[in-house]
Amino acid sequence: MKRVSKTPRPGRQSRQDKKPVNGQKPTSPTTETPASQKNEVRLNKYMANSGLCSRREADKLILTGSVTVNGRKVTELGTKITPGDEVKFKGRKLIPEKNVYILMNKPKDVITSTEDPQGRKTVFSIIRSKPDERIYPVGRLDRMTTGVLLLTNDGDLTKKLTHPKYQKKKIYQVSLNKNLNRKDMEKIAEGITLDDGLIQSDSISYVDPDDKREIGIEIHSGRNRIIRRIFESLDYRVEKLDRVYFAGLTKKGLTRGKWRYLTDKEISVLKRGSYK
Repeated sequence: MKRVSKTPRPGRQSRQDKKPVNGQKPTSPTTETPASQKNEVRLNKYMANSGLCSRREADKLILTGSVTVNGRKVTELGTKITPGDEVKFKGRKLIPEKNVYILMNKPKDVITSTEDPQGRKTVFSIIRSKPDERIYPVGRLDRMTTGVLLLTNDGDLTKKLTHPKYQKKKIYQVSLNKNLNRKDMEKIAEGITLDDGLIQSDSISYVDPDDKREIGIEIHSGRNRIIRRIFESLDYRVEKLDRVYFAGLTKKGLTRGKWRYLTDKEISVLKRGSYK
């Protein structure tokens, strides 16, 4: 019969060690993280949140020795700071911007860029009372595509909504130059191969059974001009393209060319990802 040793294993308490002392219950070691560590943030993120530059650009600036924290030059990437630390770039104090979230029903013939060398109209020319914070479009709609567009300065949320691994749902209404036949619709549903790989819709149907040029298509891919390329590959021309849904947001109550700030509830839903 195998004998069982009563000697406690290294790193474990014996039963005697677990007995109450002076009638008090034993306490377990705490694993809580100090509050200061919970609120730590990477220096490059802090700089980006101040509107100075992107995180990647911030890393480059840190390496040049142009950034100080509490008066001390910082050149190490990955440095973290805590609330109350004073961050300066070339002597100028950086203060994080408040997060801004804007929903726009983008009109056609407008580009989703902060500026355009050719002088074309951008989405920012629509926002006349533009906030002081530096905002930018989340993803892109090409110049002639209309519909739901989110603009924000929240970099973490932007990454969650645009990075390929997160696969956020988008729904488009497409107007074609001719009727979409059932066979081609089935091809799109099953998947077709484009220059950059296989693509398939999550759902596709006629918006109106009597008008087979009007198509509703649901997709998760964020590839460039993906909807237009899908139909062009089957010899259809997209005459109108309207995004009606993106990551839980719709253009309901928002006429073409208008915009509004998101509500606190909408922001909370976006951040939690609690939408279909």
